[in-house]
Amino acid sequence: MLKLNLESLANREAWAEKGIKLPEYDIDKMRENTKANPVWLHFGAGNIFRGFIAVLQQRLLNEGLAESGIIAADTFDYDMIDKIYKPYDNLVLNVGLKADGNTSMEVVASLAEAVKGDFNDANERQRLMAIIAAPSLQMVSFTITEKGYALRDMEGNLLEIVKQDMTAGPQKPHHAMSVVTALLWERFQKGAQPIALCSMDNCSHNGEKLKTSVTEIACAWKDNGLVSEEFLAYIGDESRVSFPWSMIDKITPRPAKEIEDMLENLGIADMKPVITNRNTYIAAFVNAEIPQYLVMEDRFPNGRPALEKAGVYLTDRDTVNKTEKMKVTTCLNPLHTAMAVYGCLLGYDHIAKEMQDKDIYTLVEQIGYVEGLPVVTDPQIIHPKDFIDEVMKERLPNLYIPDMPQRIATDTSMKIPIRFGETIKSYLAAPDKDVKSLTFIPLAIAGWFRYLLGVNDAGEKMELSADPMLAELTAKLSGIAFDDASTYHGELKEILANETIFATDLCKAGLADTIEDIFKELLAGPGAVRATLHKYAQQVS
Repeated sequence: MLKLNLESLANREAWAEKGIKLPEYDIDKMRENTKANPVWLHFGAGNIFRGFIAVLQQRLLNEGLAESGIIAADTFDYDMIDKIYKPYDNLVLNVGLKADGNTSMEVVASLAEAVKGDFNDANERQRLMAIIAAPSLQMVSFTITEKGYALRDMEGNLLEIVKQDMTAGPQKPHHAMSVVTALLWERFQKGAQPIALCSMDNCSHNGEKLKTSVTEIACAWKDNGLVSEEFLAYIGDESRVSFPWSMIDKITPRPAKEIEDMLENLGIADMKPVITNRNTYIAAFVNAEIPQYLVMEDRFPNGRPALEKAGVYLTDRDTVNKTEKMKVTTCLNPLHTAMAVYGCLLGYDHIAKEMQDKDIYTLVEQIGYVEGLPVVTDPQIIHPKDFIDEVMKERLPNLYIPDMPQRIATDTSMKIPIRFGETIKSYLAAPDKDVKSLTFIPLAIAGWFRYLLGVNDAGEKMELSADPMLAELTAKLSGIAFDDASTYHGELKEILANETIFATDLCKAGLADTIEDIFKELLAGPGAVRATLHKYAQQVS
């Protein structure tokens, strides 16, 4: 059997016989170049990075447009480095899942090195410091999820780990943003060379979130006498330290058993996924859809790789913002969240199968085309109608993408303000729109509250996906019975008025009554979720 390591790649014919494309460059030379003159450091070593970002650099390397690779780092799950990177010589097998059931397979080797963002480990710390101080370093990018930038809890209080970091200073930081700020402090001290810090996470105004968190930690350190005023000026000057915004889109679900079995049957050894100490389910392969988008603000004070040659849209901040808003508030993410909560309630374990459900299809169709598109600004580089057509006709119905509503339901409380709140705000701001005309966005929100009761539509207990507000929200709803609307006594009103969750006060907006009425319909016992969903779907069919 073949193994995913450098020694096995020497047998190029054997890999080609299995239909697996190999790198077209000298891997050893690329790694030597990267160590001598690092250009790109990336935090967040998971699937979206390995299945998308790393492939961009592979394209440039294959075409002779780059000489170095990417250095992968992780501040959250060091187990990934030990169990997925090192045993496979930092290689990844990328499996593209086409809607017709066919696959494309490629070994990606652009991950030149893997480092733990662990300042308690002297060797890892020393290596990170050497990388960040290199004048050749052009960019530090991130796929650490929206939670990775958060310094505060949902009540606005600083996290305990952040408080400790602010007091301890840049010597032994723990929070991801503290680690990044400590690295910037090192770069500043070693010559204050320019650098771009590029968030590639799927969240609104991601570059702004990154800059805000880094700046707050730096200010705390300055107030505590741990860094200089000049350092604050350095990170505040975008001609030296930039924080470009981006919009990213590619579905990279957890490793599928079908793909694992396919690779094993092909004769590729050791493809079984592992579960890390931080409960990351990950494998040496990444299975992902084919469509992908990365739109980035072209603001790189120390230069950048030729990303436009790899399919990245390089543009201005306003266009990035419009494209991100198009996707996150209308054309994909709201549809995903609506499908997640109703899919869990109705017992689905596969997103694509939900698209065969006429009621769910109508739900997301109405949220996207009817309620969302009228208030989305066209970013011009990608037309919203074309984007949502691809989502509805090709991407979500792809039965070969093993994505689950349970995965997408994770952290819903953090997603709702953008995925639904922004559209609601647009209706409130538009003189020719009536926010009370919205039906299916309220239906999705009511469905989320019904989901939080932890009982599916058959009346059976179901496990709720992780969410930073889960304990607080379920406690507020604890007295409500899924089969008795009379047990509801206005518990939603306090939550609906929370601008942190919904980006606006839904009570003042005039949507609270609609959401409450639908929620009570969902409390009629087993089958009520289906009946309610079908009732509203029938109204537009």
